[in-house]
Amino acid sequence: MRYLPKSDSERREMLRAIGFDSFEQLFQAIPEAFRLKRPLDVPGPLSEMEIIEYFRGRAAENSRGYTSFLGAGVYHHHRSVVADALLQRGEFLTSYTPYQAEISQGTLQAIFEFQTLMCQLTGQEVANASMYDGSTALTEAVLMAERLTGRQRVLIARSVHPEYRQVLGTYAKNTGLRVEEFGFTASGQVDFDAVRKAASDQVAAVVVQSPNFFGVLEQIPALAEIAHGCGALLVVGIAEAVSLGIARPPVDADIIAMEAQSFGLPPSYGGPYAGVIATKDKFVRQMPGRLAGQTTDSQGRRGFVLTLATREQHIRREKATSNICTNQALCALAATIHLCLLGKQGLREQAEQNVAKAQFALAQLETISGVRRAFSGPVFNEFVMEFPRSVKMIDADLLKNKIIGPMALGRFYPELTKRGLVCVTETTTRDEITRLVEGIDRALKVPV
Repeated sequence: MRYLPKSDSERREMLRAIGFDSFEQLFQAIPEAFRLKRPLDVPGPLSEMEIIEYFRGRAAENSRGYTSFLGAGVYHHHRSVVADALLQRGEFLTSYTPYQAEISQGTLQAIFEFQTLMCQLTGQEVANASMYDGSTALTEAVLMAERLTGRQRVLIARSVHPEYRQVLGTYAKNTGLRVEEFGFTASGQVDFDAVRKAASDQVAAVVVQSPNFFGVLEQIPALAEIAHGCGALLVVGIAEAVSLGIARPPVDADIIAMEAQSFGLPPSYGGPYAGVIATKDKFVRQMPGRLAGQTTDSQGRRGFVLTLATREQHIRREKATSNICTNQALCALAATIHLCLLGKQGLREQAEQNVAKAQFALAQLETISGVRRAFSGPVFNEFVMEFPRSVKMIDADLLKNKIIGPMALGRFYPELTKRGLVCVTETTTRDEITRLVEGIDRALKVPV
């Protein structure tokens, strides 16, 4: 049950059991000046029907009837209602940490299956379950590289998600880690000459993202060669996981840091999401988070256990690899259910639709006078367009027609003003793309 009412007599009985006479005594540790002694300033009281109607109204204000072309690390993909139905089963929804294998077999198996799927997708040998999100996964991957190499210099591409780079910067600020950025070329891919010039025997990791923040696919084998040439590790971030349904997995990477939101998790306001670290088996003891393993019991029956947990709750603090304190099990389970429902062929078909619709949208946008593609590199479902006018002005006009337009890149890249990042997934219809093109064409004709 989601709500368990308690009568006054039951409350008094519970208070007596813990040695209190009144409800107020529960808060006696809070100074008197900070205790709220008036009702909260909120509407109501409302009946259940009134509350449902209220939130329907707020939802209509926010999203109903709107078409979004935003991506930038959070993507709107098809989700089956089956996933939600399974996730809300009590044994999954309310479970926490599977410390006791004898009563946690279902949760441990779900984690094991998630890890297996992540390894199959990324081409790596081992994957954890899991991190908070893609940004913390990327940072933890860098910290792994620092521990493995004993070096403290990190080279990261400016085409990595700006907010991921900010998270890394926050972690690095007081740890002695030196983070240096390198640029990109007209293709939208990393500047190989800049990487080669910066590479040295002091570099712990070379960090890139593919598809990168501009939606462009990077040349991972060549980057791995440069990183390994100076004894560094190659860390590859993946923000759009559906791309793995069609793109070659970054098997040449040493550590992969992925955001699994695209697999069955809605683009909600700030999460929760599920980050993933996948790596080589030889690096497993430096991997943060948890690792569930398969074994057999005393009677030879298949079973699952928590094989590796390198955080401070399980081992001595000084030996812990991370203080990440959750494995996002429910979000990881959502991704597992989603991928099992899709299957290999389904994921490939979904990825193919993303590519086809993005190419259609790109071609249609290029028919508008003054609008052109900003980068020449291969893309998956996102791409950057250059406009003859401010992207913010275009977006403001589009919003009047319930279209959430391209992301203005000038916010993160001052040199990329009048450039907008456009995202198209399998959920975007041909009519919606046509409306976007017509809306941009109309906005550009409005007198300044």
